[in-house]
Amino acid sequence: MSEVSELKMVIAGGGTGGHLYPALAIARGVKAKVPSINVLFIGTKKGLESRIIPQTEFRLQTIDIEGLNRNSMLKAVRSLLKVPQGFWQAWTILRDFAPDVVVGTGGYVSYPVVMAANLMGIKTVIHEQNAFPGLANRLLAKRADWVLLSFEEARKYLQARRVVVTGLPVRSEIMETTKKQGLEQFGFSPSVFTLVAFGGSLGAASINSAMLQVVERYIMEKVQILWITGENGYQNIKDNIAPAVWESATLRLRLLPYLQQMEYALAAADLAVCRAGAATLSELAVVGLPAILVPYPYSAENHQEKNARSLAARGAAEVIIDEFLDGDVLFKKIEELRNNPVRLKEMSAKMKAQGKPEALAQIVDIVVSCLH
Repeated sequence: MSEVSELKMVIAGGGTGGHLYPALAIARGVKAKVPSINVLFIGTKKGLESRIIPQTEFRLQTIDIEGLNRNSMLKAVRSLLKVPQGFWQAWTILRDFAPDVVVGTGGYVSYPVVMAANLMGIKTVIHEQNAFPGLANRLLAKRADWVLLSFEEARKYLQARRVVVTGLPVRSEIMETTKKQGLEQFGFSPSVFTLVAFGGSLGAASINSAMLQVVERYIMEKVQILWITGENGYQNIKDNIAPAVWESATLRLRLLPYLQQMEYALAAADLAVCRAGAATLSELAVVGLPAILVPYPYSAENHQEKNARSLAARGAAEVIIDEFLDGDVLFKKIEELRNNPVRLKEMSAKMKAQGKPEALAQIVDIVVSCLH
């Protein structure tokens, strides 16, 4: 191990926000505990990390690798052929940087980096966000020094030496924002049922399509709806909302293309309609927000449905499969819960019970233990 004054950590994970944002939370958590640590991210030029990391205090180096395309045999072969190249690029970066620990947060970029670290005798920690582990983490688990999970269900798919269910790191703002602050942010009343619908930064076409019909059903009802469409569909949706929705004396609709400060939305709402990505579910859990989950049908190995089913089995959420989602189905499900406050309160408590507010602190402690 290097001298205390020059401890070094590599974090590999990216491609999507689900892998990148937990990685950033871990980096900042370790840096707060060990201020002298030198942190390097390894990612790809095409992944979200290539845009986000340069805006942070951390450095990024890239390797040439891509995710396994499951829809085309030719593209899948091309992806696999890049693995040896990515491995040697990762090996070179690790050799030159000489980290004390390598942390992988899943996704295709983490595989060659964590594998190279393991073969070089560097301590490794991997974190799996989903109830059904991704291919990279399934292959790496038996080699890693520590395997950290968000869902207990993932354990049975992994062969590993040390497994800990830590949960997923959640930004402190999510946990600290109050309902009063959330409602005030949108000009909403505390005495009226509030629904939030969102589909991630790009939106979800199926949720948006169903919500167009739902908002019209509430023209005569005292309901507050915060609908975050995603930037792609915003203008088209705005143009297609019936004028009577905006003119309603009872319904209050706030339509936004994107919301950076999601903590306000989650704090204000009584019920959410959303996808079932691991990061979203972790945020719902720490605030105890019950949800109608519509898993993204094309997620790798259908992991979003497995995430959603895990929460539904615990009574914390309802699930609607994307294929069966329309305005009728969604409206009936919302009404079923809106008109049953006792059930909604029970779902909230069960959702909160799944929350792991201490996840980041526990992960940081494990990573720091690898430095000694």
